[in-house]
Amino acid sequence: MDIGTANAAPGELARGHLELTDLPTGTPEKLPVVVANGEEDGPTLWITGGVHGDEATGVAVTQDVLRADLPGRIAGAVVAVPVVNPAGLRRNARQSYYGDDDPNRKFPDPESESSRPAEVQERIDERLYDAIVDSADALIDNHTAGVNSFPFVIRDRVLYGERRTEDEAEELAERLEALIEATGLPLLTEYPAEEYIEQSLQRSTAGAVCNAAGIPAFTTELGGHSVVTEATREAGVAAAYGVMDEMGMLDAWPATVAEPGSFDAPVDFPVRRFRGPRTETAGLVRHRVEAGDVVEDGEVVADIVSSTGEQLDTVESDHDGYVIGRKEGLAAYEGDAVLSMAARDEGPLVAPRDAEE
Repeated sequence: MDIGTANAAPGELARGHLELTDLPTGTPEKLPVVVANGEEDGPTLWITGGVHGDEATGVAVTQDVLRADLPGRIAGAVVAVPVVNPAGLRRNARQSYYGDDDPNRKFPDPESESSRPAEVQERIDERLYDAIVDSADALIDNHTAGVNSFPFVIRDRVLYGERRTEDEAEELAERLEALIEATGLPLLTEYPAEEYIEQSLQRSTAGAVCNAAGIPAFTTELGGHSVVTEATREAGVAAAYGVMDEMGMLDAWPATVAEPGSFDAPVDFPVRRFRGPRTETAGLVRHRVEAGDVVEDGEVVADIVSSTGEQLDTVESDHDGYVIGRKEGLAAYEGDAVLSMAARDEGPLVAPRDAEE
C-alpha cells in the first residue's frame, strides 16, 4: 500500500510523508504518515491527529495505534497521519500560521459555493481529503477538548439532500453508530443541523469525510490539550482497536492494549454538544461544577464575582446533562459560555442539509 512516500508491502509497517504544498523556502510542507499493511486483504482505516497543533494526546494516540506488530494482526490496512497541522505544531498553537482561523474548517464541502480562490490551508486540507477518501473505509480524527475535560466521541449529524437520500443517510448513520459504539467512549451528537452548518462543521475532517464522501467518520475528544494525559491516551488507543475489531480487521486483541470502556457516560439519555450556559454579567468566574458532573436544568453551575470578590451574578444550566469542560481563564465577558456540556438531545440523527426541507 502506497500513501505518499510510505510504501508498505503486505505484512509490513512503513513510515514516510505526504507532500501537500510548497513553502516559500523552497521545501515542501510534509505531513508524517505511517502505514500498517496486513498480510490479508480487508478494509482500510485512516486515523488522523494534530489538526490543531497543541492537542498533544490526539497526536500520541494516532502514533501509538501503529504498533510494530500491527501488520501481523490485521486484515486490511491502517493509515495514520499523526500531525495534520505541522505549521501549528511548530509553534505549539491551535491554528497554523497560514491563517488565524480554524484549520479544521477548511475541508471540502461540495454543496457550498464560493467565488473566492482557495487559500493554502484549504488546498492542504483538500489534498489530504482526496488521499483519505481514495482508500478509506472509515476515519477516526483524534482531538483534545480543553483543560481537565471529560473524554468523548462526537457523532456528526448525517445530512441528506444533493449528496444522498434520506434512506442513504439513515444507512450511513447506522454504520457510523456501530463504529462509535465499539470505541467504548461516551457519545455526544453534534450540534443541531442548522447550527452544525452555521459553524462549518461539515468542513471539519470527520464532517467532510462523512457528509461529503459518505464514509463513516467521527471525532474523539481526549481530555486536555498541551500535554499527553495517560488515561485518555490509553482509552484513545483502545477505541481505535475497538473500531478495527468492529470492522473485522483484528485477528486477536493485543495483550498490551486496554479494553474499550474505561470512561462511562454519567447519564443514560442521549446527549449532544452544547456550549453554555452563558453569563449575562461580566466578571470573574467561580465554577461550582467539574468535568463529569451531572447537572439539571436550572441548577447554578457558576458564580460571577467582581475583581474585589463581590458576588455579582450566578449562572444556571439551560439543560439536563453533564459537564464536558469548564471555561478556560478567569475573566468572563457578557455572553461568554462558562461550560461545555453534554446536553439532553431529542433531535434527529439524520437531518436535511437545507433547514427548510
